Amino acid sequence: MSFTNMYYKRAVGTPKACYVCHKPTTTVLATINTVDFLYSCDSHLSDPGFASQVGTSNDGVGAGAAQKMGLSPEEIAKVKAEWEERQKKKTEKAKEKEKDKDTDKDKDKDAKDTDDKGKEKETKKVPGSLSPPSTTPTPPTPTHQRYTLHRDMFALRLAEHRRRRQTVQAKELAPRLPGAPMTMPKLPPS
Repeated sequence: MSFTNMYYKRAVGTPKACYVCHKPTTTVLATINTVDFLYSCDSHLSDPGFASQVGTSNDGVGAGAAQKMGLSPEEIAKVKAEWEERQKKKTEKAKEKEKDKDTDKDKDKDAKDTDDKGKEKETKKVPGSLSPPSTTPTPPTPTHQRYTLHRDMFALRLAEHRRRRQTVQAKELAPRLPGAPMTMPKLPPS
C-alpha cells in the first residue's frame, strides 16, 4: 500500500520522540487517512532538507502554482470576485427560504389559534417535529498546514512501510511452508 507525499501537521496530547532528533514533541505529520505518521519538531518542519510547507497563501493555491498554470493576477482577481458573488447569492437565497418558512409557520400558528379558541387549550409538544433543520451555513473549519517530505525522507518512509508489509507477509506465509527434513537421507555409495 503506497501513499502520497502529502502530510498534515497535527497537534497531539502525548509527546513522543521526534523522528529525527528523538526529542519529545507534540507535533505530528500524518497523511490524510493516517496511513503514515511521524512525530517531528517544529524546528525540523522549517528545515528544507526535511519537509517543505505547501500552499502557504490564504486562498489555498500557492503563488507558484498560479504562475505555473499561466494565470495573471487580474484573472485570479476576476475569478475570486465571481466566486464571492456566487457565495453571496447562495446566502441570500438561504435567508429568503428561512423567511418564507417563518412566514408559513406564522400563518399556520394563526390558523391553529383560531381553531383552538372553541376547544380546550391542551397542547402537546412532540420534540423535534416543529423545529425545521437549521440551514445556516457552517463556518469553515480550520485546515491543517500541509507539508511534503524531502524526497530522501519520503523514500525512507516508503522503505519502512515496505519492510513492515513484507514482515507481515512472511509471518503469514511461514506456517504454510514445508518444514526442514529431520534426518539426512542415505545417499547411494559412489
